[in-house]
Amino acid sequence: MLEALKVIILGIVEGITEWLPISSTGHLILVEEFIHLKLSEEFVEMFNIVIQFGAILAVIMLYFHKLNPFARDKSKKQQMLTIQLWVKVAIATIPAMIFGLLFDDYVDEHFMNAYVVAAMLIVYGILYIIVERRNENKKPAVTKLTQLTIPMALAIGGFQVLAIIPGTSRSGATILGGLLIGASRGVAAEFTFFLAIPVMFGWSALKMLKFGLGFTGQEFGLLLLGCAVAFCVSVFAIKFLMQYIKNHDFKVFGYYRIGLGIIVLLYFGITALLAL
Repeated sequence: MLEALKVIILGIVEGITEWLPISSTGHLILVEEFIHLKLSEEFVEMFNIVIQFGAILAVIMLYFHKLNPFARDKSKKQQMLTIQLWVKVAIATIPAMIFGLLFDDYVDEHFMNAYVVAAMLIVYGILYIIVERRNENKKPAVTKLTQLTIPMALAIGGFQVLAIIPGTSRSGATILGGLLIGASRGVAAEFTFFLAIPVMFGWSALKMLKFGLGFTGQEFGLLLLGCAVAFCVSVFAIKFLMQYIKNHDFKVFGYYRIGLGIIVLLYFGITALLAL
């Protein structure tokens, strides 16, 4: 019962932080300091990635019509534009797939720690503030998804590679990339959501294969629970973000990231000193 409650909390954290550009890893690593799942280290590592599958399903549900090229009420032109969108998503996914496969183990071994997470939270928080201030008096060049060219999509995909470093935030990196190439906040956010589908599905599948299918009944139940909670919370988080950015910029997330980064740095730094 206690483990299920912990998983529900982790699912809530994942569902909120996966889509807001504030780093799900940064939050999970802090929350796990106080909520320890009494399960194997291998399972917990896999759980923190595969729980994202629930978040992916929220995107698919909310944007199913927009992403479905075979919807009956779409004209042939609209169907073609939807197929083109998927082509752009597929191309934008290539950099992350290549670098993810090549460096996944290396990153887990060398960068999966609180200090790297804290540094990335602060660095990208500052970048968000700088980019938003730079764009204050500029009109976005891209206001519709259909205006995204393949080179633009590939550029955003290149920014997604940066999210390999924990604490960067996958959504944070790709939204930042979208803003830098001149996309509106809405276009940058939506393309980020769609880009998450193949990337997060592939990453989840990779972690599942590494872990194997030797789940205990408890582990399988907790994994399903975590995914279900992440799905439900993600629906509200995505709707909130899309409504919020209609009238606000991303600077507030930048300030939040800086504050959280400082908290993570202080907490783990003081903990390390006290342990000496």
